[in-house]
Amino acid sequence: MPTPDVVERRTVLIIATLAAFLTPFMGSAVNIALPSIAAEFDLDAVSLSLVASSYLLATAIFLVPLGRCADIYGRKLVFTIGVVVFTASALLSALATSGLMLILFRFLEGVGSAMIYGTGIAMITSVFPPEERGRALGINVTAVYIGLSIGPLLGGFLTEFLTWRSIFLTNIPLGIYIVF
Repeated sequence: MPTPDVVERRTVLIIATLAAFLTPFMGSAVNIALPSIAAEFDLDAVSLSLVASSYLLATAIFLVPLGRCADIYGRKLVFTIGVVVFTASALLSALATSGLMLILFRFLEGVGSAMIYGTGIAMITSVFPPEERGRALGINVTAVYIGLSIGPLLGGFLTEFLTWRSIFLTNIPLGIYIVF
């Protein structure tokens, strides 16, 4: 039977790895849906580019400050809030009724993503001993690249057979699972 330390390490690795999959998946899947989004909201090229870039911009702006907040208030708290913000903004993005709403919700999703990015690796590093850390980080990084790779494929499939909104809805069950 695994010791409590081993169970804690595995739990942290699973939770952080699932979250590490979510954030790049969303970034790459939405890019495939941009033509459908543009058609629905009648967006010009500049507005359409903001749908994708607002997410990345928010992540870049808030990554360091929210990482510092995690150092002050606790990694687990900031990580959990980040997953909640990310999941809630994914739901709001799916329910958006205008291009501006979608851009704003994508920005908010990027804030949640910054909380996840800034704390997931730190949580893994803090619970794994140095001799196991490389393997754990490798598993986590693998999830990032799987998310980036599967995003366009699954995003295209969902957009083609359901609607672009389904891309955002697919993240909600996983986000809820991560939080609880």
